[in-house]
Amino acid sequence: MSDIPAFPRPYSGTSQFAQVGMTLRDYFAAKAMQSIVSKYDMVSVFEDCETKEPNGMLILLAKDAYKLADAMMKAREE
Repeated sequence: MSDIPAFPRPYSGTSQFAQVGMTLRDYFAAKAMQSIVSKYDMVSVFEDCETKEPNGMLILLAKDAYKLADAMMKAREE
């Protein structure tokens, strides 16, 4: 499910090599991350990361993005 390429470029027989690119799940997570980050005051997020647990809040934001991506992948199957 998560190995589906988002922007594959098949081998064309020329000097261009085939490329799988990022996965569709990664692409969905990146798009979800844009929306998530736009809703947060990033100064506060970075301050929390520096004063409490290093990268703690950023990791939670990234995990949320992948949760949304997983939901999008599941919705594609229905």
